[in-house]
Amino acid sequence: MSATSPPWVLVVDDQDDVRLALRLLLKAEGFACAAAASPEEALSLVAKRDFAVALVDMNYRKDTTSGEEGLALLRQLGQSFPELPVVAMTAWGSTDLVVATLRAGAADFVEKPWDNQRLLSVLRNQLALGVSRRREGAWRAVTAPEADPDMQAESPIMRQLMETVQRVAPTDANVLLLGENGTGKTRLAEALHRQSRRAARPFVRVNMGAIPETLFESEMFGHVRGAFTDARADRAGRFEVADGGTLFLDEVGNIPASQQPKLLHVLESGEYERVGSSQRRQADVRLVTATNADLEQAIAAGHFRRDLLYRLNTLVLTLPPLRERREDIVPMARRLLAAAARRYGQEMPRLAPEAERHLQNYAWPGNVRELEHAMARAVLVGGGSAIGADALGLGPVRALPPAPLAGSETAAALELLSAHPLEEVEALLVSHVLRRCDGNIQRAAEELGITRQALYRRLGKEPKRP
Repeated sequence: MSATSPPWVLVVDDQDDVRLALRLLLKAEGFACAAAASPEEALSLVAKRDFAVALVDMNYRKDTTSGEEGLALLRQLGQSFPELPVVAMTAWGSTDLVVATLRAGAADFVEKPWDNQRLLSVLRNQLALGVSRRREGAWRAVTAPEADPDMQAESPIMRQLMETVQRVAPTDANVLLLGENGTGKTRLAEALHRQSRRAARPFVRVNMGAIPETLFESEMFGHVRGAFTDARADRAGRFEVADGGTLFLDEVGNIPASQQPKLLHVLESGEYERVGSSQRRQADVRLVTATNADLEQAIAAGHFRRDLLYRLNTLVLTLPPLRERREDIVPMARRLLAAAARRYGQEMPRLAPEAERHLQNYAWPGNVRELEHAMARAVLVGGGSAIGADALGLGPVRALPPAPLAGSETAAALELLSAHPLEEVEALLVSHVLRRCDGNIQRAAEELGITRQALYRRLGKEPKRP
């Protein structure tokens, strides 16, 4: 899909009027739509086109109430097209069926007759999650166990990280994953789950930034029929769906302050209640969370609870940016290039030496996510068996961390620096990098290896609020 083309939605339903109604609704909202009347037709369409999301009915003419055909389709899509978000849909909703669909791989669930606004909201959320999942596809191999031949971790920093993952994955310790956007926190969470004792149970991912504050309790803990206006049936929450497995809360820094005590209560007591019910349920989940936010700064500003952080960060794993593990760049690029060639039906190209040098020397502000995009673009525009630097679309090489000084240069530099107080040396360095970056705070922070908020603190001023 190009940046300007509408996202494609696959609608799978055996009723002609349902397919027509959904096509009209989606077209009016700017989506492109293809429809299938059976699971077999759906699998054929997905094999031919890159869909952004699928909306799948659970019941078909062969069996109109059990949902077994829909569950089988969900499992097939999950096995063959794991990056495709699937939203399940049925008029025969029940709590057991909702839980079964989510455990079979559905990203969300919509009841018939559907509410247009809720349906569109669910699809848009899954579109955003699907983009993130595809962008981070490279990390399936990078974060696999050492026994996996596709594992890629040549750099010392990644080898050390993966050794830590192998040690802590079998435990039930809560893990907080930190790192810049695009470094692969989701894939690392999946690796923790795969190598844990809970691997045969569900891995449930929740993007906390995509849940409205008013729906937080319903999404996380579930609700009973009649609990609120649109609660037409009982619904399981994410804690219940993840029972026995791993619950991954992405963008955990975005949890509204008003909802944080409710999450803290579940983590402390292991108990929760569905909205509208007084029946206590037990939460048996291993919690993994991730953020690129500065939680200490959020605590200082009163936006995040310190006691909640203590519950999340039993162990903290920080994913390094791609620029700090350059040994991984070219091997990972080759593997991504091969995957893109297969995906787009192109002959397998190779990276020319100048392209590999460009990859090694580029600053990678978008990390693994940007590398994956670059390889997909190279396959589509390269036009030959060898991919040159121009086909990467990365532009000029941007400032890299300076190479270590050697010999007498090091001694001279240290002697010069020792003549100034540490704070003064730091101020000089910050000033120099800012000038080199034309005053761009984000680029300067990336070069210095600190967060933008930390750079603002060193400059003695608070960042501008949006």
